[in-house]
Amino acid sequence: MISYSAPTPDDLQRLKEQLGFSGEQMAELASVAGGSQWRKYTGGAEPRDVNIHMLFLIAARLTLSPDQLREVGEKMEEIGAIVDTARLSVMPARQRPNLKAL
Repeated sequence: MISYSAPTPDDLQRLKEQLGFSGEQMAELASVAGGSQWRKYTGGAEPRDVNIHMLFLIAARLTLSPDQLREVGEKMEEIGAIVDTARLSVMPARQRPNLKAL
């Protein structure tokens, strides 16, 4: 078994800030239902731990090229999964700066 300790909520918030992503964009990156679902990992009285599978997906999407992500999706399909390989390889659009706030 792979030894794993989840990142802290502060670690996840720092990643969100480094990427300049909204909660919705982080949810899309992690393939969870939406910003409110993502917040379950970053806040509240008892935040959830990000499991190794979710963090692996986030890291892969931040590291691998779109072609490499498509290859992973195709391998998943070979194994028997049904995967939207096009969505797997698309990163969430970065937020545009709020020019009125500058």
